[in-house]
Amino acid sequence: MLRIISLNLNGIRSAASKGYYAWLAKQDADFVCMQELKAQPTDLSDEMRAPMDLQGWFHCAEKKGYSGVGIYSRHEPERVIEGFGIAEFDAEGRYLQADFGKLSVVSLYLPSGSSSEERQQAKFRFMAHFWPHLDALRAAGREVVLCGDWNIAHHPIDLKNWRSNQKNSGFLPEERQWLTRVFDELGWVDVFRRLRPDIPDQYTWWSNRGQARAKNVGWRIDYQISTPDLAQAARETSIYTTERFSDHAPLTIDYQWKL
Repeated sequence: MLRIISLNLNGIRSAASKGYYAWLAKQDADFVCMQELKAQPTDLSDEMRAPMDLQGWFHCAEKKGYSGVGIYSRHEPERVIEGFGIAEFDAEGRYLQADFGKLSVVSLYLPSGSSSEERQQAKFRFMAHFWPHLDALRAAGREVVLCGDWNIAHHPIDLKNWRSNQKNSGFLPEERQWLTRVFDELGWVDVFRRLRPDIPDQYTWWSNRGQARAKNVGWRIDYQISTPDLAQAARETSIYTTERFSDHAPLTIDYQWKL
């Protein structure tokens, strides 16, 4: 069994102070994909670099205290790739790929467009540039799982207040249609929805306003999106909400898969 966890940390140091590593020590994970590190390599403690029997790889943003992605693995990768070849977004630390035999594990952090129209346009540029990369990954003949914060809720079932958010970043028609095309045209699979196709109120992010988390007024914007054969091997999934390490919750999926 292969256990893969994805979590937007909203700051690796903040998450560490909230018990993230004590929780992680009990998870028996093979891979942990993390987003929004908000740290530079020199900021990382020994525990953050290599907790327990895991080894860490990181792609930090050039801007301090911003973005950044990481992968923990109990397996030694044959290759680690930082970025996907687009300078604007590689400078923001949004893509990290680790290859293990025929399996590639990716930690991905799509831009958020909620802060300004300028950032929404950056998000659209990312989506346009990332499409051919997704196409090439799919055509390479490898098994791939892209774990991370995609900053898009796909369907009304994926956020509580969908009616009032149809003109807001994260649930715009253009964003949702792009994600539909990722699945329908390129053949990627939303692994969580393969296992739980019709279950509502399954969210991975909550606003810090208005007791959204306590009331479970959330969004499902964190995904494990994989190639079809790997998706077929998925057996169990969970979103952990008992403890709070950030404004996101860890998404865990177990695959009947051997490296």
